[in-house]
Amino acid sequence: MTDVLIRGGTVIAIDPERRIIANGAVAIKGDRIVAVGRAEDVATAHPACKTIDATGMAIMPGFVDSHAHAGHGLIKTLGGGRSDLWYRACQGAYTVGSTPEFWHAEAQLAALERLRFGVTTGVSLLGGGDSVMRTDDPAYGDAHMEGVLGIGTRSVVAVGTTRPPHPLTYARWEGSSRTDYPVSFDQQLATSQQLADRWHGTHEDRLHVALLTPTVHQEHLDGPGAGDAMAQSRKVKRIAEERGLVFTQDGHTKGSVKIAREIGVLGPRTLLSHATALTQEEIAICAETGTSIVHNPSAVAAILARCPVTELLDAGVTVAIGSDATAPDRSADMFRHMQQCMHYHRTYFHDPSWLPPGKALEMCTIDGARVLGLDHEVGSLEPGKKADVILVDLRRPHLYPANMPEFRVTYFANGNDVHTVLVGGRVLLRDRKPVHVDQDAVLDAAQRETELMIERLGLRELLRTPARFWRHSRDTDLIE
Repeated sequence: MTDVLIRGGTVIAIDPERRIIANGAVAIKGDRIVAVGRAEDVATAHPACKTIDATGMAIMPGFVDSHAHAGHGLIKTLGGGRSDLWYRACQGAYTVGSTPEFWHAEAQLAALERLRFGVTTGVSLLGGGDSVMRTDDPAYGDAHMEGVLGIGTRSVVAVGTTRPPHPLTYARWEGSSRTDYPVSFDQQLATSQQLADRWHGTHEDRLHVALLTPTVHQEHLDGPGAGDAMAQSRKVKRIAEERGLVFTQDGHTKGSVKIAREIGVLGPRTLLSHATALTQEEIAICAETGTSIVHNPSAVAAILARCPVTELLDAGVTVAIGSDATAPDRSADMFRHMQQCMHYHRTYFHDPSWLPPGKALEMCTIDGARVLGLDHEVGSLEPGKKADVILVDLRRPHLYPANMPEFRVTYFANGNDVHTVLVGGRVLLRDRKPVHVDQDAVLDAAQRETELMIERLGLRELLRTPARFWRHSRDTDLIE
């Protein structure tokens, strides 16, 4: 006897055979899938205690978002699109302006957004940029982890060190009282290792920890502290290898992959984000070293330079899609990012034959799992894997008529079409509503902690509507 039988929908399995099964079924026992096939066959062989009627829906593996940032959910559109103002808010919030309550509230909001959009596994960097990782004290990472646990999705939380020189100034708050203190590289590394000790592989393997260091660009090699930056990257990479953790870096572009090879941080357990303006040599380097890439097609970095996804794929490199969510202009809706990805590269080649929708769907499922080293557990609907399953409601005007569902879910669906979500066999979303979470409480906590952060840092002016928001063909303030 199995626990759950999902039947009647169209199974898009993303399994090795890439099966699409009309009137299919998935049988689940505990947190694992035990059978995938025709509804009649699976139901006969695996009677279940509970049946979920998926008639009119696509039955799919949960999405994997391979790159996003914790903290950003409460920053979002601060600064009205001006990168300098937005980074000012991030830098302040993630070093001297946040509390554990901030990180807990943001984690819950971001995980709930992912859940609503069918993202069952997601990467979250605990901050962002070069000097805004909240790794001065484990309390902030602990609060984030506890927040994700309360929602129930899977998370790979990337923690690590920031760019030298050190020490950096951080602050803790007790009520309205602020205490500043210096934080060294060694303290950040120790914090990251404590979080890995405490959380990696815990809670039915739903929580994972990755390590990171800042990306080294040519200007950093030409400036002071180049030796420290390289030595620190090597040390963190070595620790990640010893612990079996993914090592990741954000913002690769214009020669930085070649530098990363010289430093010695590439390899099968390394995941590089953005990877824009790569040379043919750097594409070959990724292929030779087994380094993986996460492409963020909706990010500002993708506007400034192109990630050569198709060339990487043809060279044998595994490429996943990331949302780079949540700010300043994008959500965690992976349907949106799939569609953006396809149009982005087709526009580059002026040719609609590039990146077929099935490849885009793989990049958000099995390929996303693969770059995180989790493809043996998630990313497809196969017996033995974790029962991370989403049902996409196909009985919607923009998804009808009911044919070619593999095209409909990729070209036309959006996150609000996700009807039901299971993680590890547990129903977390039903009829588009979270089952075990008080959504209003999550939203209220996010609003409260955002307001407190804005007041601590004096950022109220960043909420103003920009002067050129209306009636102009270009907001020239954004480039200042």
